[in-house]
Amino acid sequence: MKRSHKILTWVAGVLLVLVTALILVMALFDWNRLKPAINEQVSSAIGRPFVIQGDLTAVWQREPSASGWRGWMPWPTFTARDIRIGNPSWTKQPQFAQLDALMIRVSPLPLLLHHVYVSSIQLVNPQLDLERDDHGQANWLFTLPQSSTPSSWRVDIGAIGFDKGQITLDDTAHRLHLQVTITPLQQAILYDQIVAQATTDARADMGHDVGKVVNADKTKPNTSPNAHSTRYQFAWTVNGHYQGTPVTGAGKSGAVLALQQTDQPFPMQARVHIGDSKIALVGTFTDPLHLGALDLRLWFAGTSMAKLYPIIGIALPETPPYATEGHLSAELHAHGSHFAYRDFRGRVGGSDLGGNVQVMTGGDRPKLTGDVHSQQLRFVDLAPLIGADSQAQKQQRGDTTLQPTDKVLPIEPFRTDRLRTLDADVTFSAAHIEHPVSVPLDVLDTHVVLDNGLLQLDPLHMGVAGGTIDSHIHVDGGAQPLRVAADLRARHLQLKQLFPTFQPMSTSFGEINGDATLTAHGNSIAALMGDANGELKLLMNDGAISKTLLETAGLNVANVVIGKLFGDKTVQINCAAADLAGTDGLFTSRLFVFDTSDATIYVDGTINFASEQLDLNVTPHTKGMRIFSLRSPLYVKGTMKHPDVGVHAGPLLLRGGGAVALGVLAPPAALLALTAPSHNDHANTCQRVLTDLRHAKPPAGVKK
Repeated sequence: MKRSHKILTWVAGVLLVLVTALILVMALFDWNRLKPAINEQVSSAIGRPFVIQGDLTAVWQREPSASGWRGWMPWPTFTARDIRIGNPSWTKQPQFAQLDALMIRVSPLPLLLHHVYVSSIQLVNPQLDLERDDHGQANWLFTLPQSSTPSSWRVDIGAIGFDKGQITLDDTAHRLHLQVTITPLQQAILYDQIVAQATTDARADMGHDVGKVVNADKTKPNTSPNAHSTRYQFAWTVNGHYQGTPVTGAGKSGAVLALQQTDQPFPMQARVHIGDSKIALVGTFTDPLHLGALDLRLWFAGTSMAKLYPIIGIALPETPPYATEGHLSAELHAHGSHFAYRDFRGRVGGSDLGGNVQVMTGGDRPKLTGDVHSQQLRFVDLAPLIGADSQAQKQQRGDTTLQPTDKVLPIEPFRTDRLRTLDADVTFSAAHIEHPVSVPLDVLDTHVVLDNGLLQLDPLHMGVAGGTIDSHIHVDGGAQPLRVAADLRARHLQLKQLFPTFQPMSTSFGEINGDATLTAHGNSIAALMGDANGELKLLMNDGAISKTLLETAGLNVANVVIGKLFGDKTVQINCAAADLAGTDGLFTSRLFVFDTSDATIYVDGTINFASEQLDLNVTPHTKGMRIFSLRSPLYVKGTMKHPDVGVHAGPLLLRGGGAVALGVLAPPAALLALTAPSHNDHANTCQRVLTDLRHAKPPAGVKK
């Protein structure tokens, strides 16, 4: 044998003897001797008591996953029994954690290169007490010692497994108190089996037939081969309270959370009720060491989307009861995450809803972007947006504001603080709107932009009665109270579509055109109208009016006035024109006139939206010398809810002359512009009326 071969044989033999001796020493070593040193070092590092009260042992076994000659190298599994970790002094409970055992498996060879590779950590029957106080201190955050020089050692952890256990969460800062119990399943359940069962159960729980409107293929969670091979091995339940609301839930999960294998998903399933809000999910979580990714089928349901704000941190509007199902994917990062809720479909009240939305975090505020659409939107489902739903519906969605019985305008306050918690850029469209006969709204499109509390609906387009209403609305949620600016243009609203059941309108070519420019401050519809400044112009040609029509439309004040003027008869209207100017909620009639074949009816006075008080005079002026049985001039006082309509004392002609003077002193030139865009020649009726009124000779004693 060559000398070099002998040397190599001796070296290999010596190394083998040393390794064997080392293994024998470590196998026979009493590891309990190291407990005092370990307890002291760990306690010093985490800044709180750490004690191994049971035995500390090591078992050497070959690693099945190792290949080649490395497969013959035994790996140690260290087991520390009965571990206690203390809490900081400010907590309510003395123990942060208690484990029946902690098992750590280490690869020995990387230690030669200053690399600690922990292939797995197993937590046996963990009992955790998680607490956060009013000041935001959390006992699960450890302050570890910092070194000015980098360590030459590197630590990697492959996977974390767990056993049955208990977790208690007492978060005083967020008023969250939960008790979670984890138990092993009698046998592992396949991923696909849980996805199918969880989907059936969630759809039944959410209600609203959400499963019938969703595209199930597009909402499937993780469909990778690795996901299909995973198993659910543990079940859990949760009970407690969140901000005074009961919390209950249950779910299933895998047993081992892979930290290094970014393609090894961790299966999860949950169904949780927080008050009357419901959340369900099924899918996977991957790559948790880098905050990883979520791939879930996700459901939401409840009495109002606004109630999700304290749960998901996204400010949503008040809605009727709802349910949605969609596919949630997420990339989680320490300094900003991306969530996408794609291909979601569902119902809000009786309306369908669908689309794609995304949320980005990491900036000053989360930002919501996306496209939401509805094929069939019920008009009544829009009422909660402005607090105009019924008292019973308000109570169902949790609003405790009582609408006064003597008030018409909704007083429910807007939640303006939430406008500053989120930025948004979302488009919404409704292809068809199911509406009551009195509100023929056909389509709705808008672009919603929210930036640091400034909300813009620009544009807001509505198709109404064969015409359009186009608006630009700006809401400054940073102002206190809320500041609103609105610019609205109504064009070519067809009278026969506005009043389809009113026979005198069935052959009418009449239209309504109008403009409104308003600014206001206030935190409710009532407060905004009570502060409104601006003007309102409205023009109607070739229509008809009756007491029955106004009663059906719910126009209480106008119904009483027309009834006193004309009784129950139907009156043909050549032209109706209104020009109102508002200052601090007090709207004054610059011109308010109805022209019929026999008379012109003038309305002057004020409407106070702050107090809802009415102070109007209604004066009929007979044309020529026709014999026309009109009532005496009327006054309209009282409130919008309870109007008081009566007959003025005094000569009819004197008041009629005063009304004509009103039209002369307030020339209707601004209203002439509203006659220009008409589709037909019938609008010339209003043009002639307004022109005649502009050039009318004032009654005696009235200067033009």
